[in-house]
Amino acid sequence: MTMDEARRIANAIARLPELLMQRRGFHGRGGGHERWKPSRPYHVALEDSYVRARWDEINALCKLNSIPFNATGEKIRDGGLWCVYEFTWQMDAIMFWDRFEGRWLRGNEFHYPERPKDLPAMKPLTNWPKFDPRNARG
Repeated sequence: MTMDEARRIANAIARLPELLMQRRGFHGRGGGHERWKPSRPYHVALEDSYVRARWDEINALCKLNSIPFNATGEKIRDGGLWCVYEFTWQMDAIMFWDRFEGRWLRGNEFHYPERPKDLPAMKPLTNWPKFDPRNARG
């Protein structure tokens, strides 16, 4: 291992507490609906036509970046039709929200927190649209 690689690894380890801390303005959704699970408190809504037009890219990027997301099946009508996705980890939800122009949910309302200055970027897809996430593992 080179000194540069060791330095990068040490810097990444030093940033772990910062990346895992709660972000101001990014609150969990809260209870009240049977689909909202305490184990998956963070919810982001994407506009339905946006999801339909870019589903392959959204799915591939999330797999490449190891961001697990699940559709709740919930739809919200507010200036369009919005599909809701749930996340266990706040940072995964924030990165998804930022990258795909989503709306943060707090209860039943859209919430508009400010983008964190130190938010890490998702790894980009290479050779899109010919990208196959199964070939990116190695």
